[in-house]
Amino acid sequence: MLERTNIEAKLRAERGDLPDRAALAHLLKGVDIEFATPVADDIAPKAPVVPNQFDFDRLDTSRIYHLDHIRKICIDYRLRFLDLKYFKPELPEEAKGEITRIEEDHQTELKGLKIVAPSRLFKLADKDDPLLFVPMGNQYFYLVHKWGDDLHPLRKMLVWPFKNIVNLMLLIILTSFLLTTVVPDGLFSKAGSNTEFWIIFFFIFKSVAAVVIYYGFAMGKNFNPAIWNSKYFNA
Repeated sequence: MLERTNIEAKLRAERGDLPDRAALAHLLKGVDIEFATPVADDIAPKAPVVPNQFDFDRLDTSRIYHLDHIRKICIDYRLRFLDLKYFKPELPEEAKGEITRIEEDHQTELKGLKIVAPSRLFKLADKDDPLLFVPMGNQYFYLVHKWGDDLHPLRKMLVWPFKNIVNLMLLIILTSFLLTTVVPDGLFSKAGSNTEFWIIFFFIFKSVAAVVIYYGFAMGKNFNPAIWNSKYFNA
């Protein structure tokens, strides 16, 4: 039995060791105002989003992550990092309770909440491993709550071909080669030869590539780096 993937643990491993509290506090001081990501259907310019103000002494620093760490995990596991308003399932009570607790501890109202989750969770309710974050400024985010089941243990491997065009081409080549090896020798001629093998491989490669390209265009699919923070289903 393979152990399911705890995405919070993977995110923590990607971040590594944190700087000491003093250094971390310095990183979060005097942060620039962050601007919301513009979207095509907006006519007016986006208003600036002021980072949330926290009492640093009350923070659990192990929950602080930089945007680069979140981006890397989203790309590796084909996840999305979007505003809470795009998340279709209702937040569980424990997540709402954690938001209330943090707001009371820090005497603030949390703004700009964001979710890390698989794409389908931004359309339909599901049980896979969402992570709820709130921006701290300077591209740092605070993990408010994690809930649900962990990801499938093979998810990273299953989405590996969609990480970039090179990975996808390698998968197409490998699949074509394996399909060619199961074609009986001498099927198209009385005596099998290397030339026949590579001709069959070429035709199978074209067929597999055509199916992949058609599926990609028909379903509006894109590679992981292009979708990790996109709100559009067919991005």
